[in-house]
Amino acid sequence: MDAADVRAAEEELLTSATRHDAERLAELLHPDFEEVGRSGRRWNRADIIAALLQESDRPTPRTDEWDVQGIAPDVVLATFRVEGRERASWHASIWVLFEGKPRLRYHQGTFVADA
Repeated sequence: MDAADVRAAEEELLTSATRHDAERLAELLHPDFEEVGRSGRRWNRADIIAALLQESDRPTPRTDEWDVQGIAPDVVLATFRVEGRERASWHASIWVLFEGKPRLRYHQGTFVADA
């Protein structure tokens, strides 16, 4: 699995166009997808797709401090920082090769601690 492809998919998931496209979300998210959001809420695939489809349009947030590393055959860990409107957050995602395509299996966001 190519690190550049994983990063591109992560960045795509931050866009309103993708967040409002149920078919594309279904292509990117693994059937067993789970997320622990910055709020601490736990999401499954169906819940996150439903929530994203209802989300208001917003500018795509800026990201930095990317690191994408293979951690096992066909498994990649991506970590990065998102500069949010109110507060920055760290993100970690596990991508797996599923049916020949990279799919997001797990994602977690955590607000950056105040200095």
